[in-house]
Amino acid sequence: MEPTISRSVEIAADPQLVWSMITDLPRMAEFSPENRGGRWLSGATGPALGARFRGVNRNGHKEWWTRVRVVACRPDRLFTFDVRTPFWVRVSRWSYEIAPTATGCRLTEHWYRVGNWFIRRVMGPRVTGRADRPGFNEESIEHTLAAVKARAESGQGLRATSP
Repeated sequence: MEPTISRSVEIAADPQLVWSMITDLPRMAEFSPENRGGRWLSGATGPALGARFRGVNRNGHKEWWTRVRVVACRPDRLFTFDVRTPFWVRVSRWSYEIAPTATGCRLTEHWYRVGNWFIRRVMGPRVTGRADRPGFNEESIEHTLAAVKARAESGQGLRATSP
């Protein structure tokens, strides 16, 4: 399956740090203009093949949640998850690839648009308030990559833990 949208950014930071940032789904709200985080489910505490997550998204006054399942997980290299509606209808796949470089790594974010015409044309816009999902996701991906890059390169990529 070919991605609908792919964007990359060079990051002058350790690939393991970038991995820890993009796989911490509850923290994704720090980077994404739409995602508000969420929580791992069924005993999962982090990225692992088959792990499930409940994501929360917001666009203005509209808020919705999704079911997420990790479908590929190669530490420090690849993290991919499928997104479904609360009714188990698959709507998208997101994937992050990390490639080491001489100065850090290259992070690539892919979005795969899946789902039927009803989800794309009727339910998606009604639930999310976004008629042009691909157009928004292009901007969203660029925003997310820039935010991850800025945080990783600032040396503040790891979230401080409370005592």
